[in-house]
Amino acid sequence: MKTKIQLGLVLFSGMFLAACSGTENNSNGSEESTTLSGVITIDGSSTVYPLSEAVAEEFRGEAPEVRVTIGSSGSGAGFKKFARGESDISDASRSIKQNEIDACKEANIEYHELRVALDGIAIVVNKENDWIESITTEELKMIWEPSSRVNKWSDVRPEWPNEGIELFGPSTAHGTYDFFTEEIVGESGASRPDYNAVSDYNVAVQGISNNKFTLGYFGLAYFSENSDKLKLVGVDNGSGPVLPSLATVGDGSYSPLARPLFIYIKRSALEREEVKAFVAFYLENAAALSEAIGYIPLSESEYLKGLEKINASDSPQ
Repeated sequence: MKTKIQLGLVLFSGMFLAACSGTENNSNGSEESTTLSGVITIDGSSTVYPLSEAVAEEFRGEAPEVRVTIGSSGSGAGFKKFARGESDISDASRSIKQNEIDACKEANIEYHELRVALDGIAIVVNKENDWIESITTEELKMIWEPSSRVNKWSDVRPEWPNEGIELFGPSTAHGTYDFFTEEIVGESGASRPDYNAVSDYNVAVQGISNNKFTLGYFGLAYFSENSDKLKLVGVDNGSGPVLPSLATVGDGSYSPLARPLFIYIKRSALEREEVKAFVAFYLENAAALSEAIGYIPLSESEYLKGLEKINASDSPQ
């Protein structure tokens, strides 16, 4: 039996998706096609990209005449495009910053912020690494802070190899970079500059898998896709080491590297039925698709609140 929330999700999105292939009578009494069509432009976080792409793929089956284009330039770059009016939806692995809010206001762009899933940032090493099982948040800060003097593994712990440590992480355009530096270093954007900064996390996967003495960080879903090539490291914030997983990210025990994932929708874009239908479809299917990809679903009530928000034309930003 469906819960009230589940029924609400189905009924709510059904109002929009019925238009995908339905017909209606015009003023003369004849049938007129209401098939949805148009182009929806999405850009932003490469972490949210797999979820948005999965939603778009499923949505094509409901509304094949709607073309959804998705970029993965990073949360920061995505917000710049959003503020310039180049996208309808901005994927983000962090909350929008004040300067980005100001840029949107200056461009008269109003938006809705919707959480769509939870994610953990994974600390990963080479599969052949046999000396590290966990690392403390203090040690991560020691490695990644701007003034870091860590050049070898033994600089972190004397018992670790006296070998150079090669680091991989996201470029400054990524929300993962902002979130990690804020939570670990203590200031968003504060990081040592001498690491392999990647725009494509697959480059980091390749680099870490090819060198025994590497360490890096990126979204948990990218580890899940490459668990045969990489080794996951537990993070100890003072309460003991915890590995990121659906369970530990969901219950908050993987702290401080668990985070929400967002989509930002331009309010003017929601006046187009194809966009409104897509966002409704996104919220209805985010739970199942998030889990399939390796993210953690939100509660059903939060998805329903999101649906209510986009349906209310007078809903606050």
